Amino acid sequence: MTVGVALAALNDGNQIDATVRLAREAAEAGLRSAWFGQTFGADSPQLAAIVGREVPDLQVGTSAIPVFGRHPLTVSSQAQTAQAATHGRYHLGLALGSKFLTEPGFGIPFERPIARLREFLIALRQLTETGTADFHGELLTATTPAPARVPGAEGGVPLLVAAMGPQALRVSGELADGILPFLAGPRALAEHIVPAVTAAAEAAGRPAPRIVAIIPGVVTDDVDSAREKFTEQLALYEQIPSYVRVVERSGAKRAADVAVIGDEETVADEVRRFREAGATEVVFSRTDIAGEADRRRTLALLGELAS
Repeated sequence: MTVGVALAALNDGNQIDATVRLAREAAEAGLRSAWFGQTFGADSPQLAAIVGREVPDLQVGTSAIPVFGRHPLTVSSQAQTAQAATHGRYHLGLALGSKFLTEPGFGIPFERPIARLREFLIALRQLTETGTADFHGELLTATTPAPARVPGAEGGVPLLVAAMGPQALRVSGELADGILPFLAGPRALAEHIVPAVTAAAEAAGRPAPRIVAIIPGVVTDDVDSAREKFTEQLALYEQIPSYVRVVERSGAKRAADVAVIGDEETVADEVRRFREAGATEVVFSRTDIAGEADRRRTLALLGELAS
């Protein structure tokens, strides 16, 4: 099983330099992959491409780019460039986003997200695999009067979706290579998410999908303090219906209840629970929440689990 880490260096002097330093630490600890969230700040495919060039031991990925406010042609260019820069080690994650962020941020209505996701994936798959597209949907048009191939990225780009709801899981199983659920505990994975996306992939004649479970987590002895900090940081997700549902399906009341917190033995046991629930890859996020010493302690354990 691959074990990775989501990296964010938002409070250091130069975000790019600091992210590369964090990625080197992760690779030295034995981790296999590093993932980068898409915010209104740094462009995550560019960040992944830079890290992938600087730290060749890591697989790198984006988790995840919302489809609202983007177009398959531009996302394909970003993804293929990152794939060529990393010599095949880049993984592209897409997301529906939410009305909470889409409408005030981009000034566009958050309408028919599942239909948009489906059309986006169809057009993007054409572009990343062939360098051409001739797609005319209800919501999107993507055509290539000139080739859109990036030499060095001929192998395509793995496409994953931050899917957790039934409709998004169905589309992801049919059209994507895997999913990137966030805040989904073992119960939600085993009972709802993994069966749904796997059945959709089987029905579409596609290979078994990757299940990249992204979870907040840290190795620490001060569990109460870490839980309190996670409660504060993750409160935003408690305003987004899709996350509220997946937290409830995980048997939790608050987003922070899904976080994995404890000593090495406790955290290792929880990682195994995610594996048993169907996760093919486990990625820890917000590992710096309890301070530098515990962040390094967390990386050391995850590196051991990865090897």
